[in-house]
Amino acid sequence: MIRGRENFGLAVRRLDGSIEQYQEALSSIYNGRPRRWPLIRGFLTLLETLILGIKALQLSANMAAMDQAPEESEKGIPGWVMVSTLGISLVFGIGLFFITPLMIAWALEPVLGSALLSEIVEGVVRLFFLLAYITLISLLPDVRRVFAYHGAEHMTVHAHEAGLPLNLENVRKFGTPHPRCGTAFLLTVVVVSVVVFALLLGPPLEWRIASRILLLPVIAAVSYEVIRFSGTHPHSWFGNMVAKPGLWLQKLTTRQPDDQQIEVAIRAMETAIAADLGETVPTLIPAAED
Repeated sequence: MIRGRENFGLAVRRLDGSIEQYQEALSSIYNGRPRRWPLIRGFLTLLETLILGIKALQLSANMAAMDQAPEESEKGIPGWVMVSTLGISLVFGIGLFFITPLMIAWALEPVLGSALLSEIVEGVVRLFFLLAYITLISLLPDVRRVFAYHGAEHMTVHAHEAGLPLNLENVRKFGTPHPRCGTAFLLTVVVVSVVVFALLLGPPLEWRIASRILLLPVIAAVSYEVIRFSGTHPHSWFGNMVAKPGLWLQKLTTRQPDDQQIEVAIRAMETAIAADLGETVPTLIPAAED
């Protein structure tokens, strides 16, 4: 999936080798005036990512279901199933990456003897959990394939931003890391959370738990501003300091794609570009003949 200025494009490889293309206009909520307001735009970006992610997953899952059981193609996967899946994933993510590190640091606080040191330990544990989680899921073949598509998406974006025609040869000229990747955002969230939670030293445990949940939108908004500033000042010491860890972490979340995966990424980019220009694209690209 590629987000354009006012539309997004989606391309999905079907079981028969063909590519299904889909384009849709973005809600004015995401492109309106609030998108230019500091902090608010970070929250809107997070909301947009979640909603578009659900939509893209539902569309691609429905296409996969059509390949497996054509007779059930009209039913598709209900929206409530995707929303429920996202809800469970959010609960799991908050529990694993925020509540569990807090409980570990809280248990160690008598030994550490410092609330500030406890916050730092919590941040270190959170970072360890994030790296360990990404490393473990990357052992799964399906996840490695997703990471390869992730790399293809980045390489295609690089080629487009360089003004090159979108073809295999040009896309292959670029690497898989990209400075505006969501992976960098995750890493920034970990660092910003340490700073934000350090300002809340000493509250009871129940208040600490509540803060880890209620302050997530604030942390996400601040993290977005940090990423945005580093992106607009790439040659400054601050921009370089923020970008480098995110680029390094993408070595875990991207893989070198094959030609077929790059082709899908190119189709998604072309679909988004065409939509922004007011053009339509074919719904289905037939499989290439051997």
